[in-house]
Amino acid sequence: MHTDSMSDKEFALESIQRLPADARLDTIAERLEFLAAIRKGFDQIERDETVPHEEVKRQLATWLSK
Repeated sequence: MHTDSMSDKEFALESIQRLPADARLDTIAERLEFLAAIRKGFDQIERDETVPHEEVKRQLATWLSK
């Protein structure tokens, strides 16, 4: 799957095609939501909108201590 050159629609259709023929609508919706989040993350990486690893570790430690 070459996601960088595919439109969102092409990406979604190919992803749905890879699911079993008896996939339920809720499974399809979950798959598309997951893939949309992944694509959004890659877009953020390309725009250099990331959080440094040390900051993530600090935030995670704060969340886990609550």
